Amino acid sequence: MLNLPASAAFNRRIPKQKFYEELPLTPALRRVFVGQINAIWWRSKIAPATANLAPGRTVTELEVFELQLAQPSLDEGVLRAIDKRIPYPILYLLTCDGRCQAWIGYQPAGQAGAQVYYHTAWQPQEDLMLELRGLDTDAAYENLVRQIAGGALDAPAAEPLPQSIARDQRRRALEKQITVLQNKIRREKQLNRQVELNGELKRLRKELETNGKM
Repeated sequence: MLNLPASAAFNRRIPKQKFYEELPLTPALRRVFVGQINAIWWRSKIAPATANLAPGRTVTELEVFELQLAQPSLDEGVLRAIDKRIPYPILYLLTCDGRCQAWIGYQPAGQAGAQVYYHTAWQPQEDLMLELRGLDTDAAYENLVRQIAGGALDAPAAEPLPQSIARDQRRRALEKQITVLQNKIRREKQLNRQVELNGELKRLRKELETNGKM
C-alpha cells in the first residue's frame, strides 16, 4: 500500500481504550470507538531519521495509523479526536475485509488538529498505491495530501498547498450554495423573486467556473 523504507516501520498495536477513555468524546463517538473499530495499529513513523528526509520547517514527522474496522465506514469525528491528541499529522489507513481507504487531514502550521480531510475510494488493499515524494518532511506530507485528494486539489504548477486547499474549500461552499439556491427557485412561486434568485444562481455558477480554471 505504501512505498516506505523498512526503517520507517513501527508496527505497534495501540489499545483503543487509550483513546476512548482519555479523549473528550461525545457518547456517540465513544460508541463508534467501541463498536466500529476492531484494532488500531501504529504502522509507520515517517521522519528524517527513518525515511531519509531532511527536516521540514512545519512538519517534523508524519505517522501512519491503520484502523481495522468492523464495517467499511467511520465517523470523521473519530479522526478529528485522534488528530487533536497526536502532535503530528497522521495518514490513516482504514481497512475492512481486504479493502482499504486512505484518509489524511490538512493541518495548518501552528494549529492543533486537522482543518479538512481528504480520502481515497475504498479499494482492494493491493491496489492502493501511495508514494513518499519530496526532499523533506514538509514536502512528503504535502505530496501525500495531494495524492489522496486526487483531482480535488488539481492546481496550477507550483501553487502552494494552503492556496489549493482554500480554493477547494471555496468550491465546496459554492456547490453547496448552488444546491440550496436551486431548491429555493423550484419552490418559489413569485416571478420577480424567481428572477432575483436566478440572477444570484448565475453569479455563483460563474464564480464556480472561474474557481475551477484557476
